[in-house]
Amino acid sequence: MSDLIALKFRLNGVGRTAAVEPQVMLADLLREQLGEIDVRVSCDQGVCGVCTVLVDGIPTTSCLTPAFLVADREVTTVKGLSGNATGLTDVQQAFIACSAFQCGYCTPGMVVSATALLAEHPSPDRQTIRDWLDANVCRCTGYQTIIEAIEMVAAQRQAQAQTTTAEAAD
Repeated sequence: MSDLIALKFRLNGVGRTAAVEPQVMLADLLREQLGEIDVRVSCDQGVCGVCTVLVDGIPTTSCLTPAFLVADREVTTVKGLSGNATGLTDVQQAFIACSAFQCGYCTPGMVVSATALLAEHPSPDRQTIRDWLDANVCRCTGYQTIIEAIEMVAAQRQAQAQTTTAEAAD
């Protein structure tokens, strides 16, 4: 048996501690030890994006990330994006409005990736969206509705920013 590594990190804005063996992956820590079932696992090889979480705001494949690497860092799952247990983010609302999911299995990873994309590129073009979603596999939607949902959020945020700027100028 390996020596356990004690971790302190923030999960969805809340301080957490855990003890893990060196070989435990972040997805396993989140799901099995901490009960975060919104983190899904599919391929266990880092190629499908289903297990994507944010680590310090960066999309991270949690099935390939050793858990000990999140020590003193911020981990955000899809559940932690809204800041509360009942609200939906604008990205989640757009996924619903655009029917950007079918079976829903890839949706948490897609929403997490889309959130990071829009934080990095507030007005992405279609190629940028495709490039960012390249690490996420969806076998149901054909991606078009997912791209439309991301474009919808970008347009809504841009319109809101323009309204806010116009109001501030008055």
